Amino acid sequence: MVMLIYSFNNGEYFFSDGGCIVEYIKYIVIAVIVIYFITRMFPTNVRNIRSAQLKGELNDKNKQFVDVRTSGEYKGNHIRQFQNIPLQLLEQKINQLSKDKEIVVICQSGMRSNRHVRFLKNEDLNMLPM
Repeated sequence: MVMLIYSFNNGEYFFSDGGCIVEYIKYIVIAVIVIYFITRMFPTNVRNIRSAQLKGELNDKNKQFVDVRTSGEYKGNHIRQFQNIPLQLLEQKINQLSKDKEIVVICQSGMRSNRHVRFLKNEDLNMLPM
């Protein structure tokens, strides 16, 4: 059983196991800050799909398909339905995307598509990263 003890010498509350309540509060605040930043890294209302699921969605006319790799990577190998909008050109080409359709975003490893999705989410567009 842990008890809360008040120290008259320095005016602090301590737990019977020796820990100071102020220290515990510091750890809680740090944990909340870390959790906040981690959740900001990953967009909400975004679903991730696998390649096998993508095959079933490629013919959906209610979706837009965006490949965020560089133009060289795109020319080397790409899926026909995907248009190439590299991350560095996204701000200039955002008007090519419809707010009425869900957007499927793809890249080599998922890192660039996640950045792309965060930007598009801030622009209030619907995303589906790969």
